[in-house]
Amino acid sequence: MTRKPWIPFLLITLLSLLIFVVFSHMRPLLPAPWDVPFRLALLLLLFLGRCMGGKITGMEKYRGLLYAFFTASAAMAVDYLLPTGPWLLRRLAIPLTSPWGLALDKLDSTLLLTAMILLLTRLSGKHPRDLYLRKGNLRQGLLLGFLLFALCTLGALPMASLFGAKNLSFARILPWIPSMLLFVLANAFNEELLFRGLFLRDTSTILGKTFGNVVLVLPFVLHHTGVTYSASTALLFLFLFPLAFLWGCLTQKAGSLWGSVLFHAGTDLPVVLALFSQLPPP
Repeated sequence: MTRKPWIPFLLITLLSLLIFVVFSHMRPLLPAPWDVPFRLALLLLLFLGRCMGGKITGMEKYRGLLYAFFTASAAMAVDYLLPTGPWLLRRLAIPLTSPWGLALDKLDSTLLLTAMILLLTRLSGKHPRDLYLRKGNLRQGLLLGFLLFALCTLGALPMASLFGAKNLSFARILPWIPSMLLFVLANAFNEELLFRGLFLRDTSTILGKTFGNVVLVLPFVLHHTGVTYSASTALLFLFLFPLAFLWGCLTQKAGSLWGSVLFHAGTDLPVVLALFSQLPPP
């Protein structure tokens, strides 16, 4: 851990906010004519920073982190710029404003992000296990993950009302279960890989185990800026702050992403119930 951890902590936070908020693949802040050229410029700077890091004294330990930022930026750019989701839904004749439309669109986004992250990771000479895509303590991770998923499932219905769910009943929810499970699992894997998988190892090396986890919390929470599926953004953010930290703790404890993916998927259930309940009738 560095002697003055607040300096890299601040720099990592600022760069994370630039990448995950300003250049988000879901709700970017820049207008369309400006987004692409500035996004490409950022990618170039990150790649050059990674290449030059080994030649500057004291910068060697940041090379992996800069490449992780480059990888995340490139993966999100591909997901943002390639219209594969709408194309797939048109081919299947499924409207986006339906449970299956939203679930398949999320799956498409997850597959694009995952493919790009794995490709760029391998090109850098690393292995998927360096992204916590490994067994780790598999029994512990899955046991905790399934237990927490089950607890979240029990509380999903009452929690959904806090996020603006409308007219929920068992008969209405039952047909949503397959698409809802696909949505939450795809989204959880997407976000856990993009944040904990890509960054947690490098941030922990630089800042230590605890602060390496903490530094990812604010960018993760603000990555959800502008969501329309929650009745209260403040409530959603309040909900996400401790969860983002706990997902990181579970990843570190189990040595893999699988437990945090299941836990994350469970906590998404009330939000997705609210989202699906607000869709127009078929």
